[in-house]
Amino acid sequence: MSPTWYDVLDVEPTATAEEIRAAWQRLVAELGPTDRRFRVVNEAAEVLLDPERRAAYDAELAAQPVEPVEPADVPDAAESAVAPLPTADTPVEEPPTSLELQHLDADRTPRGGIPGWLIIGVAVLTAVVVGITAWLWADQPSDTAVEDATHSAQAAAERAIVPILSYDYRHLERDQAAAQAYMTSNYRKDYDKLFEVIKENAPETRTKVSSEVIASGIVRSGEDRVAILLFVDRPTTQKGQRTPEVYKDQVTAYMENVDGDWLVDCLVTSANGSCD
Repeated sequence: MSPTWYDVLDVEPTATAEEIRAAWQRLVAELGPTDRRFRVVNEAAEVLLDPERRAAYDAELAAQPVEPVEPADVPDAAESAVAPLPTADTPVEEPPTSLELQHLDADRTPRGGIPGWLIIGVAVLTAVVVGITAWLWADQPSDTAVEDATHSAQAAAERAIVPILSYDYRHLERDQAAAQAYMTSNYRKDYDKLFEVIKENAPETRTKVSSEVIASGIVRSGEDRVAILLFVDRPTTQKGQRTPEVYKDQVTAYMENVDGDWLVDCLVTSANGSCD
């Protein structure tokens, strides 16, 4: 039996979202981005951290057969395949004559056939079902569209997080403007408030912060809104320091598609934080 997404993350099928997220973050931290298991772990978390996709996946697992059919339950081929031959005493049913066929009702067929009204009804119902299905598929984004959008958002998050988390006390205005280009208007308001505090303190402490993305993973996929977890190193120097002190952060970036551009709409730096 193939391993399930629960097996990949080493959690029970009854695990909570918090337990799944903790297991995923632990595995991603242990595996390097070039490890072939890195993507599989991210795919498992992507399914199990989405309530709707997890429910569908659980239903799929529950529908899988557990036990094979026993040979005793299968009828003998010789018994089921061969029908008894008619004998001389067996009455033979004569086919209807052409005259009889002409007098049949349009709403029924002889000798156990399917009524015409039922055939028409089934055809109409099939057409309705096909029409509804086509409408639903046209209204919902395809898996390929969601996957492409999610990976585009992931790449945009990796590009955006560097200027957003980096600054140099010698040119703060320039750094702020560079970071704002990667944000939605809503998040820009929060960022500007935080950056005002940086402007007040950084020149005095001569703080310089650079950032480097070590790895990233998909927390939640989507076509217009995606959550990406990023593992970031932030070498930081202040007045009196010759060697940078490297801070290792885990940041969740909520990306929003704005007119075709993926922009940061919220950043969460705490393990239990959320933008939703």
